[in-house]
Amino acid sequence: MITSTVDVPEQLAAFLRARRERLDPRDFGLPSRRQSRRTPGLRREEVAELAGISVDYVVRLEQARGLRPSADVVEALARALRLEPDERSYLYGLARQRPRDDDKPATTAESSLARLVDDLSPRPAMLMNHRYDVLAWNDEMARLFLDFGTLPPSRRNAMWVCLMHPDMRERYVDRDRVVREGVAHLRTAWAAHPDDQVLSDLIAECVSLDAEFARLWAAQDVKVNARGRKSLRHPDAGVIEVQFETLRPLQDPDQLLVIHRAADDESQAALDALLA
Repeated sequence: MITSTVDVPEQLAAFLRARRERLDPRDFGLPSRRQSRRTPGLRREEVAELAGISVDYVVRLEQARGLRPSADVVEALARALRLEPDERSYLYGLARQRPRDDDKPATTAESSLARLVDDLSPRPAMLMNHRYDVLAWNDEMARLFLDFGTLPPSRRNAMWVCLMHPDMRERYVDRDRVVREGVAHLRTAWAAHPDDQVLSDLIAECVSLDAEFARLWAAQDVKVNARGRKSLRHPDAGVIEVQFETLRPLQDPDQLLVIHRAADDESQAALDALLA
Protein backbone atom coordinates (compact mmCIF):
# COMPACT_ATOMS: atom_id res chain seq x y z
CA MET A 1 0.00 0.00 0.00
CA ILE A 2 1.29 3.47 -0.91
CA THR A 3 0.69 6.12 1.75
CA SER A 4 1.45 9.81 1.93
CA THR A 5 4.59 9.13 3.96
CA VAL A 6 7.13 6.32 3.63
CA ASP A 7 7.57 3.95 6.57
CA VAL A 8 11.27 3.28 6.02
CA PRO A 9 11.62 0.33 8.47
CA GLU A 10 8.59 -1.33 6.89
CA GLN A 11 9.93 -0.80 3.37
CA LEU A 12 13.33 -2.15 4.42
CA ALA A 13 11.66 -5.20 5.96
CA ALA A 14 9.53 -5.82 2.88
CA PHE A 15 12.52 -5.52 0.55
CA LEU A 16 14.64 -7.94 2.59
CA ARG A 17 11.82 -10.48 2.73
CA ALA A 18 11.14 -10.22 -1.00
CA ARG A 19 14.77 -10.65 -1.94
CA ARG A 20 15.27 -13.54 0.48
CA GLU A 21 12.21 -15.38 -0.82
CA ARG A 22 13.23 -15.15 -4.47
CA LEU A 23 16.53 -16.98 -3.93
CA ASP A 24 16.82 -20.61 -4.98
CA PRO A 25 18.33 -22.75 -2.19
CA ARG A 26 19.91 -24.98 -4.84
CA ASP A 27 22.16 -22.07 -5.86
CA PHE A 28 23.66 -22.26 -2.37
CA GLY A 29 23.93 -26.05 -2.22
CA LEU A 30 20.94 -26.28 0.14
CA PRO A 31 18.08 -28.81 -0.01
CA SER A 32 14.99 -27.58 -1.83
CA ARG A 33 12.54 -30.41 -1.12
CA ARG A 34 9.10 -28.97 -0.61
CA GLN A 35 8.49 -30.96 2.57
CA SER A 36 11.58 -29.42 4.16
CA ARG A 37 10.65 -25.82 3.28
CA ARG A 38 7.28 -24.27 4.04
CA THR A 39 8.12 -20.94 2.37
CA PRO A 40 9.98 -20.08 -0.84
CA GLY A 41 13.57 -18.95 -0.90
CA LEU A 42 16.14 -19.07 1.86
CA ARG A 43 15.35 -19.29 5.53
CA ARG A 44 16.23 -16.37 7.78
CA GLU A 45 18.85 -18.42 9.58
CA GLU A 46 20.50 -19.22 6.25
CA VAL A 47 20.66 -15.55 5.30
CA ALA A 48 22.04 -14.76 8.74
CA GLU A 49 24.78 -17.39 8.34
CA LEU A 50 25.68 -16.16 4.85
CA ALA A 51 25.84 -12.55 6.07
CA GLY A 52 27.68 -13.34 9.28
CA ILE A 53 25.07 -11.73 11.55
CA SER A 54 22.69 -13.13 14.14
CA VAL A 55 19.37 -14.73 13.25
CA ASP A 56 17.66 -12.47 15.78
CA TYR A 57 18.97 -9.40 13.96
CA VAL A 58 17.60 -10.62 10.63
CA VAL A 59 14.26 -11.38 12.28
CA ARG A 60 14.04 -7.90 13.78
CA LEU A 61 14.95 -6.29 10.46
CA GLU A 62 12.25 -8.26 8.65
CA GLN A 63 9.73 -7.38 11.34
CA ALA A 64 10.40 -3.65 10.91
CA ARG A 65 11.43 -3.05 14.52
CA GLY A 66 13.10 0.24 13.68
CA LEU A 67 16.69 -0.94 13.39
CA ARG A 68 19.17 1.03 11.31
CA PRO A 69 21.83 -1.41 10.09
CA SER A 70 25.40 -0.21 9.73
CA ALA A 71 27.15 0.04 6.38
CA ASP A 72 29.00 -3.21 7.17
CA VAL A 73 25.73 -5.04 7.84
CA VAL A 74 24.12 -3.60 4.71
CA GLU A 75 27.07 -4.78 2.60
CA ALA A 76 26.93 -8.24 4.19
CA LEU A 77 23.21 -8.54 3.48
CA ALA A 78 23.70 -7.35 -0.10
CA ARG A 79 26.27 -10.09 -0.67
CA ALA A 80 24.18 -12.75 1.05
CA LEU A 81 21.08 -11.85 -0.97
CA ARG A 82 23.09 -11.54 -4.19
CA LEU A 83 21.67 -8.12 -4.95
CA GLU A 84 22.17 -6.45 -8.30
CA PRO A 85 23.98 -3.07 -8.23
CA ASP A 86 20.75 -1.04 -8.36
CA GLU A 87 19.20 -3.20 -5.63
CA ARG A 88 22.31 -2.79 -3.49
CA SER A 89 22.13 0.99 -3.86
CA TYR A 90 18.44 0.88 -2.94
CA LEU A 91 19.20 -1.13 0.21
CA TYR A 92 21.88 1.35 1.21
CA GLY A 93 19.39 4.17 0.66
CA LEU A 94 16.76 2.52 2.84
CA ALA A 95 19.35 2.04 5.57
CA ARG A 96 20.50 5.68 5.24
CA GLN A 97 24.03 4.55 4.57
CA ARG A 98 26.50 5.27 1.76
CA PRO A 99 28.02 2.45 -0.30
CA ARG A 100 31.69 1.94 0.43
CA ASP A 101 32.65 1.85 -3.24
CA ASP A 102 31.48 5.47 -3.56
CA ASP A 103 35.04 6.18 -2.42
CA LYS A 104 36.47 4.45 -5.49
CA PRO A 105 36.82 7.17 -8.10
CA ALA A 106 36.61 6.65 -11.81
CA THR A 107 40.10 6.66 -13.30
CA THR A 108 39.11 6.08 -16.93
CA ALA A 109 36.24 7.48 -18.94
CA GLU A 110 33.27 5.20 -19.48
CA SER A 111 33.23 4.53 -23.22
CA SER A 112 29.75 5.86 -23.95
CA LEU A 113 30.48 9.04 -22.00
CA ALA A 114 33.77 9.52 -23.86
CA ARG A 115 31.85 9.28 -27.14
CA LEU A 116 29.30 11.77 -25.82
CA VAL A 117 32.11 14.25 -25.11
CA ASP A 118 33.15 14.00 -28.76
CA ASP A 119 29.55 14.21 -29.95
CA LEU A 120 29.06 17.49 -28.09
CA SER A 121 31.36 19.21 -30.59
CA PRO A 122 31.49 22.11 -31.36
CA ARG A 123 30.77 22.85 -27.70
CA PRO A 124 33.92 22.47 -25.55
CA ALA A 125 33.32 19.57 -23.17
CA MET A 126 35.25 17.34 -20.80
CA LEU A 127 34.71 14.50 -18.35
CA MET A 128 36.11 14.64 -14.82
CA ASN A 129 35.91 12.65 -11.59
CA HIS A 130 35.40 14.08 -8.10
CA ARG A 131 39.13 14.82 -7.78
CA TYR A 132 39.02 17.08 -10.86
CA ASP A 133 41.00 14.47 -12.80
CA VAL A 134 40.24 15.04 -16.49
CA LEU A 135 39.26 11.70 -18.04
CA ALA A 136 38.18 12.79 -21.53
CA TRP A 137 37.96 16.00 -23.56
CA ASN A 138 37.11 17.01 -27.12
CA ASP A 139 39.18 19.02 -29.59
CA GLU A 140 37.26 22.21 -28.80
CA MET A 141 38.13 21.86 -25.12
CA ALA A 142 41.79 21.41 -26.04
CA ARG A 143 41.77 24.60 -28.13
CA LEU A 144 39.89 26.70 -25.60
CA PHE A 145 41.71 25.56 -22.46
CA LEU A 146 44.52 23.05 -22.81
CA ASP A 147 45.27 19.83 -24.65
CA PHE A 148 45.43 17.52 -21.64
CA GLY A 149 47.02 14.90 -23.86
CA THR A 150 50.27 16.86 -23.68
CA LEU A 151 50.42 16.20 -19.93
CA PRO A 152 51.34 12.96 -18.17
CA PRO A 153 48.22 11.21 -16.83
CA SER A 154 49.10 12.09 -13.23
CA ARG A 155 48.96 15.81 -14.11
CA ARG A 156 45.66 15.78 -16.00
CA ASN A 157 43.90 17.43 -13.11
CA ALA A 158 41.97 20.67 -13.54
CA MET A 159 42.93 22.07 -10.13
CA TRP A 160 46.62 21.25 -10.54
CA VAL A 161 46.62 22.76 -14.04
CA CYS A 162 44.93 25.96 -12.83
CA LEU A 163 47.46 26.38 -10.04
CA MET A 164 50.69 25.07 -11.53
CA HIS A 165 50.63 25.05 -15.33
CA PRO A 166 52.45 28.13 -16.66
CA ASP A 167 50.09 28.56 -19.63
CA MET A 168 46.99 28.40 -17.45
CA ARG A 169 47.92 30.54 -14.46
CA GLU A 170 46.98 33.69 -16.36
CA ARG A 171 44.24 32.16 -18.52
CA TYR A 172 41.41 33.09 -16.14
CA VAL A 173 40.54 36.79 -15.98
CA ASP A 174 38.73 36.16 -12.69
CA ARG A 175 41.32 33.69 -11.43
CA ASP A 176 40.85 34.49 -7.73
CA ARG A 177 37.19 33.52 -7.85
CA VAL A 178 37.83 30.42 -9.97
CA VAL A 179 40.49 29.15 -7.56
CA ARG A 180 38.37 29.99 -4.50
CA GLU A 181 35.36 28.10 -5.86
CA GLY A 182 37.55 25.22 -6.98
CA VAL A 183 39.08 24.82 -3.52
CA ALA A 184 35.63 24.93 -1.92
CA HIS A 185 34.43 22.23 -4.32
CA LEU A 186 37.52 20.12 -3.63
CA ARG A 187 36.91 20.34 0.14
CA THR A 188 33.36 19.08 -0.41
CA ALA A 189 34.69 16.14 -2.45
CA TRP A 190 37.33 15.42 0.19
CA ALA A 191 34.70 15.18 2.93
CA ALA A 192 32.57 12.86 0.78
CA HIS A 193 35.57 10.60 -0.02
CA PRO A 194 37.67 10.55 3.18
CA ASP A 195 39.46 7.33 2.19
CA ASP A 196 40.65 8.61 -1.20
CA GLN A 197 44.38 8.77 -0.59
CA VAL A 198 45.13 10.14 -4.06
CA LEU A 199 42.82 13.08 -3.40
CA SER A 200 44.41 13.67 0.00
CA ASP A 201 47.87 13.60 -1.60
CA LEU A 202 46.75 16.10 -4.26
CA ILE A 203 45.48 18.48 -1.58
CA ALA A 204 48.67 18.12 0.45
CA GLU A 205 50.77 18.86 -2.64
CA CYS A 206 48.73 21.96 -3.50
CA VAL A 207 48.92 23.22 0.10
CA SER A 208 52.70 22.83 0.13
CA LEU A 209 53.36 24.34 -3.30
CA ASP A 210 50.80 27.14 -3.59
CA ALA A 211 50.32 29.72 -0.85
CA GLU A 212 46.99 30.86 -2.27
CA PHE A 213 45.60 27.34 -2.19
CA ALA A 214 46.87 26.86 1.37
CA ARG A 215 45.16 30.07 2.52
CA LEU A 216 41.88 29.16 0.85
CA TRP A 217 41.99 25.58 2.15
CA ALA A 218 42.43 26.87 5.68
CA ALA A 219 39.34 29.07 5.27
CA GLN A 220 37.13 25.93 5.41
CA ASP A 221 34.79 27.15 2.66
CA VAL A 222 32.52 24.49 1.16
CA LYS A 223 30.63 24.85 -2.12
CA VAL A 224 29.59 22.76 -5.10
CA ASN A 225 29.53 24.98 -8.17
CA ALA A 226 27.89 22.95 -10.92
CA ARG A 227 27.07 25.86 -13.22
CA GLY A 228 28.37 29.33 -13.71
CA ARG A 229 30.37 31.73 -15.85
CA LYS A 230 34.09 32.16 -16.45
CA SER A 231 36.11 34.76 -18.28
CA LEU A 232 39.09 33.42 -20.23
CA ARG A 233 42.03 35.35 -21.64
CA HIS A 234 42.99 33.29 -24.68
CA PRO A 235 46.36 34.07 -26.34
CA ASP A 236 44.90 33.69 -29.86
CA ALA A 237 41.28 34.81 -29.45
CA GLY A 238 41.32 37.43 -26.71
CA VAL A 239 38.81 37.48 -23.86
CA ILE A 240 36.06 34.86 -24.12
CA GLU A 241 33.18 34.65 -21.65
CA VAL A 242 31.85 31.11 -21.27
CA GLN A 243 29.02 29.55 -19.31
CA PHE A 244 29.43 26.01 -18.03
CA GLU A 245 27.06 23.30 -16.86
CA THR A 246 28.07 20.15 -14.96
CA LEU A 247 25.98 16.99 -15.33
CA ARG A 248 26.27 13.77 -13.30
CA PRO A 249 25.26 10.54 -15.13
CA LEU A 250 23.10 8.21 -13.06
CA GLN A 251 24.98 5.08 -14.13
CA ASP A 252 28.42 6.60 -13.47
CA PRO A 253 27.96 9.14 -10.64
CA ASP A 254 31.70 9.75 -10.20
CA GLN A 255 32.05 10.95 -13.80
CA LEU A 256 31.10 14.59 -14.24
CA LEU A 257 30.31 15.94 -17.69
CA VAL A 258 31.23 19.63 -18.03
CA ILE A 259 29.86 21.50 -21.06
CA HIS A 260 30.84 25.03 -22.08
CA ARG A 261 29.21 27.55 -24.39
CA ALA A 262 29.78 31.18 -25.23
CA ALA A 263 28.09 33.57 -22.82
CA ASP A 264 27.48 36.43 -25.30
CA ASP A 265 27.63 37.28 -29.00
CA GLU A 266 31.15 38.69 -28.86
CA SER A 267 32.43 35.57 -27.14
CA GLN A 268 30.61 33.36 -29.61
CA ALA A 269 32.33 35.16 -32.50
CA ALA A 270 35.71 34.79 -30.82
CA LEU A 271 35.05 31.12 -30.09
CA ASP A 272 33.96 30.46 -33.66
CA ALA A 273 37.14 32.06 -34.97
CA LEU A 274 39.26 30.02 -32.55
CA LEU A 275 37.62 26.75 -33.53
CA ALA A 276 37.47 27.42 -37.27
